[in-house]
Amino acid sequence: MIQPIMYTVNVKMYYFSGDTINNISARALEDTIMRTNIGKRCLSISMVHTKTWMIPHRTIFLVAQVLLLDSSNNMSSSYRSRIQEFKVALSEEKLDLKALRELCFSGIPFEGGIRALCWKVLLNYLPLDQTIWISFLKKQREVYSQFLKEMIIQPGIAKANLGLSREDVTMEDHVSSGLSCPSERLYPDMAFFQRPTDYPCQLILDPQNDYETLRRRVEQTTLKAQTVDRSRSGVTNVSSPGKALNLYPSNEYEVLPSGCEAHWEVVERILFIYAKLNPGIAYVQGMNEVVGPIYYTFATDPNDEWKEHAEADTFFCFTNLMSENRDMFIKSLDDSQCGITYKMESVYSMLKEKDMELYMKLQEQNIKPQYFTFRWLTLLLSQEFLLPDVIRIWDTLFSDQDRFEFLILVCCAMLVLIRDQLLAGDFTVNMRLLQDYPISDVHTILAKAKELQDAS
Repeated sequence: MIQPIMYTVNVKMYYFSGDTINNISARALEDTIMRTNIGKRCLSISMVHTKTWMIPHRTIFLVAQVLLLDSSNNMSSSYRSRIQEFKVALSEEKLDLKALRELCFSGIPFEGGIRALCWKVLLNYLPLDQTIWISFLKKQREVYSQFLKEMIIQPGIAKANLGLSREDVTMEDHVSSGLSCPSERLYPDMAFFQRPTDYPCQLILDPQNDYETLRRRVEQTTLKAQTVDRSRSGVTNVSSPGKALNLYPSNEYEVLPSGCEAHWEVVERILFIYAKLNPGIAYVQGMNEVVGPIYYTFATDPNDEWKEHAEADTFFCFTNLMSENRDMFIKSLDDSQCGITYKMESVYSMLKEKDMELYMKLQEQNIKPQYFTFRWLTLLLSQEFLLPDVIRIWDTLFSDQDRFEFLILVCCAMLVLIRDQLLAGDFTVNMRLLQDYPISDVHTILAKAKELQDAS
């Protein structure tokens, strides 16, 4: 049995009622708490009047956040020192990419927008020469605005002028057509994506533009986080508990009032533009799970000058990441050396090298790598862990020069870390373990992956 972790709340008693804690909006606190790695399971909270309550992990996130806010002045000296290291590295006129990668590999601080900035560099968006950042970013954001005009606004106006109905417009190029599971949405365990952005796209919301927006598409068929399709993975994977929690009612995906945009609308627009610009791949299930953490990281940047442009910056970073990863989404390339089949088999090849006994056990039980590694690899583990842990894993993945080779190491590490359970389990038990991975401490997983890498 997992022992509860004790936290003492040295503040007033909290009364839980709906979405509030002592009239503090729980959702207003969520953005900040998602930057931490407070425990995932039930934790024991010692209240000031000596009673101890066991409460679900989502509630503890909120309580623990009050603790974090209350104790923020007590940041450890080692952590402050690490933040200073990043500030020094990022202050260079020309960034040293090798040194920055080494620094980022062990995790990137959120404070001061350091993570968001580092991701932009690591994903080959920002040039290493800081002297050209202003002109570069101005140009890139203008390019994205032009994409919006050419692919959303102008076609919408043209169709409106022809008198086509809203339904005629919306069904033609829906980025998520074919998805059919309304209960699975973009990070359903978070309210963030349902809340309004502070910086709605003025081009899209301009009341002078009489054109079809993307909003009605989602009312018909929401852009959802879906399990991988049977024809490519060999089995229908089950969603992990972290993603299966339907903690928010479906009506929270309702369109916001005029002049407001929810974060999920921004994510859908990014994917829509990407699909239009990349017709050879278009939109494939799961892309929203890849773009989601990038957008979240940029849209919660404490620096408003960067946060205002989260949409455009996310689009280019996502496009760069997909340029390295896109072959795994193209079914016709599945059996090529750059395709997903080769990558999945690479996990087993590495496991065979590192742990022959475990490899033979999985082979004997006919547990094929596509039964679980398809989702692990294509979605960069984004469905296996909660968002804070996905972001921490991605700090390391993005900082490795061969990020997708390191991803294979991480997958192998995940297998090795549960070897005793797998060796003792039968087919059914082991499939459940692999499709609902039991270890939530991603630092342990990353440390094992690094150990495997160093032993190669």
